[in-house]
Amino acid sequence: NDKGCEPDVVLACCGDTPTLEILAAATILHKNMPDLKIRVVNVVDLMKLQPQSEHPHGLSDVEYDSIFTKDKPIIFAFHGYRKLVHELTYNRHNRNLHVFGYMEEGTITTPFDMRVQNEIDRFHLVKATVESLPQLGNKGRIPKSTYVR
Repeated sequence: NDKGCEPDVVLACCGDTPTLEILAAATILHKNMPDLKIRVVNVVDLMKLQPQSEHPHGLSDVEYDSIFTKDKPIIFAFHGYRKLVHELTYNRHNRNLHVFGYMEEGTITTPFDMRVQNEIDRFHLVKATVESLPQLGNKGRIPKSTYVR
């Protein structure tokens, strides 16, 4: 709901489960803070994160910055190891990147519990978003206290 303006936060995802959780987190945030400008980015080709000079599928710096911004918080949910996203975005301008992904937590359990143990569930993503936006002040208490233990 950034309405073509500069967003306050970018919620990005790659993979089926992270996409569902990012969309659920965006819904929770929008319901509780309708003035918050959220941009949701679904990354289908992970190699787009790399600079064009490093991979033929990569985005130019201008394209990348127009999608992910140069300085706004990026909350990125990924279905693989977090380190990979950090490596692919290493040479990008925006260093305000918070990646949530596989941490080798959990054994045989439910799919949702595995998300919670690896902190890629909607509640951890809402919490991370609120904590990445100190300008929210007390407004951030609503979703944080309502949805996160």
